[in-house]
Amino acid sequence: MPSIMREEAIPKEKVKLAKNYPIFVVDTIGVTSPYQKLHWHNVLEINYIKAGTGYYIINGQKFEFQQGDVLLINSNDLHCAYETQDLVITVITFDSTWFIHNLRFDPELFSPFREMGKHYTNLIHRDHPAMDKLHALLFQLQEEHEREQRSYATVVYALLLQFLATVNRECRQVGDNGGEPSISERQLEKMRQVIMVMEQNFAHPWTLEELASLVYLSPSRFSEIFKRAVGMPPLLYLIHIRLEQAVMMLEAGHMKVMDVALECGFRTLTNFNRLFKKHIGMTPKASQKQNS
Repeated sequence: MPSIMREEAIPKEKVKLAKNYPIFVVDTIGVTSPYQKLHWHNVLEINYIKAGTGYYIINGQKFEFQQGDVLLINSNDLHCAYETQDLVITVITFDSTWFIHNLRFDPELFSPFREMGKHYTNLIHRDHPAMDKLHALLFQLQEEHEREQRSYATVVYALLLQFLATVNRECRQVGDNGGEPSISERQLEKMRQVIMVMEQNFAHPWTLEELASLVYLSPSRFSEIFKRAVGMPPLLYLIHIRLEQAVMMLEAGHMKVMDVALECGFRTLTNFNRLFKKHIGMTPKASQKQNS
């Protein structure tokens, strides 16, 4: 049975950004491939919902969102986005060390991320009194980033700094915001470890008992924590991992459907076809033809 390696304690995704301009800004239509699976990374993230509706699972909590909402996602937050209708998101990822010198005179600048779940929440509601100001800053930031006019990096830096300062000042909630989190950091780390092993060994015929034993939990306790963290049971998540791999293999176009099914851990072609149609919305052959 595959075992947990030491490297699995580090963030799953190490996002590489330019040292002199460590920020990435992009509009995503729907939920693109990197966001369709549970992930975590080493950068901070801001999501502005430009249109549509959907929800995030972040560290086991469900946040439903719609046009006008803003979400803050901390480094190492276990998260996944789901679209319900016509979703367009402006995604801003950046390296917090870009602002390290500002922390000398404003050590509370990153409080919205450090105190998430206590004095701040991942979702800033569209009706928040500061939202007009936050929207304007994000719109200007994206415009400067895309136009790349003289000194645009400095302007983007200043706008993001002002956005963070505004959230820190105007979105802080007095008192405890909701009490204890639904899942502890220690439990999250265990689920990260299991997810990484599952993704590295997706074709292995995992049982619930085997997965639970990776983190020394009983099957029932493991299943309960995993579902709170991920939003679905562990074996269903395994199916999603396998189907994601199958889609990529079919898109490559050089393998037979039967071979793809076996390579991805499905024991029979009938079962593979049924699950593929149910979760992807078309048959494997139709998917292969569509991308050929």
